[in-house]
Amino acid sequence: MDTWFSAVIMGIVEGLTEFLPVSSTGHLILAGHALGFTGEKAATFEVVIQLGAILAVVVLYRRRFAGLIIPEQGQKFSGLRGLYLLFLTSLPAGLLGLATHKTIKTHLFNPMTVAWALGVGAVAILIVEGLRRRTRFWSLDEITPALALGIGVFQCLSLWPGFSRSAATIMGGMLLGAERKLAAEYSFIAAVPIMFAATGYDMYQNFGLFSANDLPFLIIGFGVSFFSAWAAVKGFIHLLGKITLRPFAYYRLALAPLVLLFWSV
Repeated sequence: MDTWFSAVIMGIVEGLTEFLPVSSTGHLILAGHALGFTGEKAATFEVVIQLGAILAVVVLYRRRFAGLIIPEQGQKFSGLRGLYLLFLTSLPAGLLGLATHKTIKTHLFNPMTVAWALGVGAVAILIVEGLRRRTRFWSLDEITPALALGIGVFQCLSLWPGFSRSAATIMGGMLLGAERKLAAEYSFIAAVPIMFAATGYDMYQNFGLFSANDLPFLIIGFGVSFFSAWAAVKGFIHLLGKITLRPFAYYRLALAPLVLLFWSV
């Protein structure tokens, strides 16, 4: 197994990019190639550290997640209704991902496809930010089943590695009338069930690749990813009160040709 240095770098990359509209998958592929950390073990390690990032969101939004189990009075996004909304959001990408999982991992997980996804996603962000939209939803408690399902349909775009699940769901929410900050917060919360399902499925299939000697490596990556994601989510929500998503689009446009150049070397 690789060194703790690789675990720390990959954990930072995962945590900082998982919930930003820049594609954690794309950055992990690039970081893995730069570190020489590739192959089946590396791919499964990336799945493990994703769980650290997911846990950070669960902790940050613990009251909302607790409300899904024990409904709070006056909150519509809680209890069975909240679970139903998350189910609707997870359903489209869950079904499509289950049907195409092997094909995606075989043919789309490489820097070339990621570069294109980064570029296309960047253009999509700029288009969405340039549209005149009517904001109709301002809080989690205003989310309707139609909005939840619509965001879920947009989430299917994230099956293209490099497009970014966060970018897809935030743009989808904004196009469907959600305020930008609300779209981001719901994107974080809605990520938890589908990411738990995807990572659980992947780990079930491939965790046998690891031995007891790999445990410290996995723990380091998991922990670093958790704290990096915590900082990234809090910082991103703070920024969205002041800026649009355009800086992230420009970053993606700058990164895409670098990916192509890197891959051609």
